[in-house]
Amino acid sequence: MSEKQGRNPGNPSAATPGGIAVVIPCYKVSRHILDVIRGIGPECGRIYVIDDACPEHSGRLVEDQADDPRVSVYYNERNLGVGGAVIRGYRQAIEDGASVIVKLDGDGQMDPRRLSTLVRPILAGRADYSKGNRFYDLDRVRAMPGVRIAGNLVLSFMAKLSTGYWSVFDPTNGYTAIHASVAARLPLDKVSTRFFFETDLLFRLGLIRAVVVDIPMDAEYHNELSNLRIRTVVGEFALKHLRNAWKRIVYSYFLRDFSLASLELVVGIALSLFGLAFGFRHWMQSYKEGVVATAGTVMLAAVPFLLGMQYILAFLAFDTASSPRDPLHPRLDG
Repeated sequence: MSEKQGRNPGNPSAATPGGIAVVIPCYKVSRHILDVIRGIGPECGRIYVIDDACPEHSGRLVEDQADDPRVSVYYNERNLGVGGAVIRGYRQAIEDGASVIVKLDGDGQMDPRRLSTLVRPILAGRADYSKGNRFYDLDRVRAMPGVRIAGNLVLSFMAKLSTGYWSVFDPTNGYTAIHASVAARLPLDKVSTRFFFETDLLFRLGLIRAVVVDIPMDAEYHNELSNLRIRTVVGEFALKHLRNAWKRIVYSYFLRDFSLASLELVVGIALSLFGLAFGFRHWMQSYKEGVVATAGTVMLAAVPFLLGMQYILAFLAFDTASSPRDPLHPRLDG
């Protein structure tokens, strides 16, 4: 990855070690980026603006017109996607000694005034990663387009299965905060760099057993259209979720540990597949021969399938109850 750093209006050493840093990925956000920077309160010690080969030259705009001494501008020579820009900011913030890193979009849809609320659980030692959730307020939910609600329901359920965070919702929400010591433990070079970034990051956090919490907040929608189209990414996201779910389950239940839940999953899948295969075979045979299957044949297909589903549900109940609850970063700092 090739980047270049722009002019830093302030002193790089002015950032308070152990403080809060904000990373702002920039791509076609020239209309709002200056207002976003102005809205960031004094609790933040450093602001990293990452111009992701923006055709509107957002980085140059910030250099020319932003007089905030906390701001540093970095340039990606080619577009790496929102994830690639954020990872660039993460690495720089970690190198500069930040304690908590906030990801804030430059399009004005995230209220900078909620930054303190977002980082509070991390600073209090109750979480390693916090993220916004736009679905707490029912009045706001009713105002959303139906396709957006349906799409988020589908994506959220798939994210729960692939990440193991069953209590987390709105996985594509990009208003996030992470403890720097936890970010440093993640394989950032393996995290998806496009629209799947936030969800893939949750998957990586799940593998290291980091604690994640949702923070209720509203999105501020403007006239510009989002680059993310729910209908066009559901299929792509589904495949990536299935891949991550497979990796998580194999790693968590068969490589890192082997428990009763592991046996429940194996037995459940085996019985369910046997019931389906046996039932389908005899249904086809009955259809071709025009003979109704006997009660015994039906039972031999139905009972294993139903037992298998019970075992799978038992595994899911165990998986739901085993979400991380002990924050990771206090142990890393110690």
